Amino acid sequence: MGGAEVLEDHVPAILPLGDLHGRRSRRRLHLPQKHHTISVSSTHHSSALTRRNTLRNSAHRKERSNSGLISPEHGYWGTGQAGDGQDEDRDRATGLPVLDAYGLDSEALEPLLADAGVDRVVVDLQDIGCRFYTYMWSMVDVMGACARLGLPVTVLDRPAPLATTVLGPGVDPSCASFVGRLGVPLRHGARLGDIARTIAAGHLDETLDLQIIEAPGVDGAAPWVAPSPNMPTLTTVALYPGTGLLEGTALSEGRGTTRPFELFGAPWCGPELTAHLRELELPGVRFREANYRPTHSTFAGERVHGVQVHPAAQEGSVGSAGAAGLAGPEAPLENFDPLRVGHAIIATVAALYPDQPLWREPAPGRPEFIDLLWGSSVLREGIADGASFEEILAASPAPIELLG
Repeated sequence: MGGAEVLEDHVPAILPLGDLHGRRSRRRLHLPQKHHTISVSSTHHSSALTRRNTLRNSAHRKERSNSGLISPEHGYWGTGQAGDGQDEDRDRATGLPVLDAYGLDSEALEPLLADAGVDRVVVDLQDIGCRFYTYMWSMVDVMGACARLGLPVTVLDRPAPLATTVLGPGVDPSCASFVGRLGVPLRHGARLGDIARTIAAGHLDETLDLQIIEAPGVDGAAPWVAPSPNMPTLTTVALYPGTGLLEGTALSEGRGTTRPFELFGAPWCGPELTAHLRELELPGVRFREANYRPTHSTFAGERVHGVQVHPAAQEGSVGSAGAAGLAGPEAPLENFDPLRVGHAIIATVAALYPDQPLWREPAPGRPEFIDLLWGSSVLREGIADGASFEEILAASPAPIELLG
């Protein structure tokens, strides 16, 4: 039996988990009690090799019944911006109810899943290999709730969008949050199945009946379908572990443009920012001066003076990347360290504009948001002290080892 058929055979047992960080107005699902009812944790981008959406694939399977969908951040259809969840309580194509689970931890999810009367939860999410991208933690919260309820969980283990190596620190317990509940490496580069194995093996209070079904394909080879509005391309995916750290600063990280996490800056930046970043000669990237006006998010409607970061072609190569060595259809996306790029940007801004605010205001009673993203206060304190990137990494919490 082909891999696509094997994958589709398990789709009916899934309740799409789209977004666990959404609005709090729709928190209960009134689902029919049926034999083999499945709750699917998924989003719109999940599809089999036939390119049909997994939820639609399961609709014709009469032997199983999908009871509903659980949506993560950005909602089932991936239309919500950062911090938004599902904006409809029912999927129009299937008529299934959608639980907007964004912002609910495993304890809050537990009674909702118990009331739903499902026999199994299937997780089918496309992760991007970065700790602070929240789909992974939506899965972990569902796993915790299911372990306490005695519900089995099936994870459809899709290939990672890029074939990358592990980079970065773990998480100090004082900085545990929905952008990093445990010390997974900042860029973990793993499939969700590996994360699920690791969590089930030693990070749940109860034993979980976990099934992992490996999807066909190799890492870095699948067609890209954007899982959220600000993850439009594989270039964004490659840069995000580093430029995503800018969400912890007062800078615009490019939200509200067509190039989120490639563009960054502030109204008070100038051409000197690009010049200083170029002087660093960071391997695998180039910097281009840019001006833009975000339609929403930080500095919405204002002219932002800043920079665009481009993954670069190999030294001396031109090809489709062009004479300047900037990113093109064949530009490499694995040959640079995005964390080093993120540190360089923040440290350069701190040095050039000491009178401007550097860090995003924290929520009351919470650590600085940059500490939540990095996993500790070491990056923030290191930049204040002028520490090198290597010194900051050495002083940061060690990551946990993932089970392959």
